[in-house]
Amino acid sequence: MATTTLSSTVSSDTARGRPIIAIAGNPNTGKSTVFNALCGARQKVANYPGVTVEKKLGYLRLGRHDVELVDLPGLYSLTAVSPDEETAADVLMGRLGDQDIPRPDLILCVLDATNLKRNLFLFSQIQELGLPVMVVLTMTDLMARTGVSVDVPALQKKLGVPVYPVIGRNREHLARLTAALEAEIERILANPVAPEVPPFGAGARARFPNALEGLVAELQQAYADFLPLGSFEARQLLVSDRHALVPRIEEIPAAREALARLREKTRELALSPAAIAVARYGWVDEILNEVETREQNEDRSFGARLDRLLTHRVLGFAAFAGIMYTVFQAIYTWAGPFMDLIEEGTGLVGEFVGSFLVSTPMLQSLMVDGVVAGVGSVVIFLPQIIILFLFIAFLEDSGYLARAAFLMDRLLGWTGLNGRAFIPMLSSFACAVPGVMAARVMPDPRARLTTILVAPLMSCSARLPVYLLMIGAFIEPHFGAGWAALTLFGMHALGLIVALPVAYFLNRGVLKTPSIPFVLELPAYRWPSLFNVGFRAYEASKKFLMRAGTVIFAASIVIWGMSYFPRPESIATNIEQKYAPELSALQAAGESAESATNPREELQMRIDNEISGAYLEQSYLGRLGHAVQPLFAPLGFDWKISVGILGAFPAREVIIATLGIIYNVGASVDEESDSLKQRMAAEIRTDGTPVYTPLVAVTLMVFFALCSQCMSTLATVWRELNSGKWAAFLFVYMTGLAYICGLAVYQTGRWFGLQ
Repeated sequence: MATTTLSSTVSSDTARGRPIIAIAGNPNTGKSTVFNALCGARQKVANYPGVTVEKKLGYLRLGRHDVELVDLPGLYSLTAVSPDEETAADVLMGRLGDQDIPRPDLILCVLDATNLKRNLFLFSQIQELGLPVMVVLTMTDLMARTGVSVDVPALQKKLGVPVYPVIGRNREHLARLTAALEAEIERILANPVAPEVPPFGAGARARFPNALEGLVAELQQAYADFLPLGSFEARQLLVSDRHALVPRIEEIPAAREALARLREKTRELALSPAAIAVARYGWVDEILNEVETREQNEDRSFGARLDRLLTHRVLGFAAFAGIMYTVFQAIYTWAGPFMDLIEEGTGLVGEFVGSFLVSTPMLQSLMVDGVVAGVGSVVIFLPQIIILFLFIAFLEDSGYLARAAFLMDRLLGWTGLNGRAFIPMLSSFACAVPGVMAARVMPDPRARLTTILVAPLMSCSARLPVYLLMIGAFIEPHFGAGWAALTLFGMHALGLIVALPVAYFLNRGVLKTPSIPFVLELPAYRWPSLFNVGFRAYEASKKFLMRAGTVIFAASIVIWGMSYFPRPESIATNIEQKYAPELSALQAAGESAESATNPREELQMRIDNEISGAYLEQSYLGRLGHAVQPLFAPLGFDWKISVGILGAFPAREVIIATLGIIYNVGASVDEESDSLKQRMAAEIRTDGTPVYTPLVAVTLMVFFALCSQCMSTLATVWRELNSGKWAAFLFVYMTGLAYICGLAVYQTGRWFGLQ
């Protein structure tokens, strides 16, 4: 009985005229270096259907043919234990044909010359898939330093497939590899290889128990009408319940019965996955005994000595602190001038565009405050993202990032996170947007999700203007510079202090993240490829603009509309009439030639600021602020602070400009503005008490330290996780946490009489 339910994807992409080459290998073997060297900038990044696993595609011209390269996620074995590995294994085995992802025509298996024992285990599985295989041998330039010597011709003979050493972007090596790929693609197109046909070459194979191989042959024969199985897949079906094909096979009674019968025989013979692994490693050892020699040398000893320093319980943390301080300073300060240039450029563009639309105020405001400001709010993050990913790529390719993760695992382990989570969290002190994107270093999807959900709790640079305004206006004048500095430090530390128990709660209570041992490979130290470092920063920047930028821009337009409409002319008319006598008197008196100031211009500016504040107060955003003010009253916030909080949703620092408009001092103020500080300090309630006190200032800072007032972060989380649900969860839980903590601070302070 034949069925299409389990039809194998045997028709390759050659049927569409474009062969597919899959690049597979362990993590840290240089796969991305080979991929980037072959296709350069002709690549794109997407996600595989239904998962957040990245799909990297590149394009290469080989002779007369355009070829598609697929850079698969790194994996240690085709028996997948993570979403990344499962996706890579499914692609290699052609199990995603129903999602329009054909099986590759050729597998380019990347092996690290300094770690052949680990790499050859995966190769032993790949060579049983029934597809043509070629091997790229990387890290050959590190062999002398690590005391390793590999006989490449002997390795090629034992594996039965072509082996091509490649060092970085060496033109000669790449030319030789490209010519070999072209010849193999021509051979494949002339004689397409079906998956059930053994691969070319007669290399050595792992020797499994004869009884198991007999059952494998029997299963393949039983499944001939359902699904042509390679020997690897048949073997895994017999010994493992965790196989991608099992749910689909169980839908067909005949297939299910055959599998159950043969599995029973397998159990009777006491055959297990461990027996298969032992056979594979035995084969690997046989290969290595003939092709590899290892000896101790000075360079290798130097790497070991460096590890004793960088992974030391005390000195390692000191070195880590120094390196991370440099990264933090770079993101925090080096990006500053570039961000200032972008901000100034945005302002100049806004003035230029606005000058053409003076006659249409609404369109002018839309273009200047909505479109131009919206684009600027996206582009301004680019310097931080570029610098962050330059450092991450450099540290990862050099081998240090693995050591840093090992160190930080000791501090984060109790929360359910591992050491890799500290890099995104640290990056978020500069900006949560690149911090969220940096969470890609997390290998476990649940741990990555938790990291993304707690990273925005770190006090980013956008919160700093709020801190400086409140501390400068209400803390330092009352308590002095020492307490001001301590308050600033406390606000930055608050996010990290809160993030750790939140991570524990999310991992243990919400996500039920399983306790997985932190197994980490420490790769050899090496000098990173500057091309790869730069290209990864370019990719991250482009992805941010393409993914998060569209959402941020759209939300900016919405916020602009809420703060602009409705706009009755009567508001401006009434204010102008109020100041008309004073303005006429100044005009009649004339301007003093000796005066350095122009009283008429100052009055006109005050009128314009008051009009802007009145329009904002009666706008939809202002009305919403009045409506929610009772909700914020227990925190000591009046309606003006409430409007500032709502208006700061696009970016936290926007509250400064919003307060400037509300208090009639203009939107161009910053956190150092004396006029804004004075107006805020003079603000009183209906009962005559001041609105702003040190307690209210601290409460507002605590609220901003923990709330999710950042549209850019929410958009980035949405895009990174492909889920609006988790972005909404982030907003709700952070805002709720900020409210609860702010309420506790204010009410406790009042109870102690600090108000």
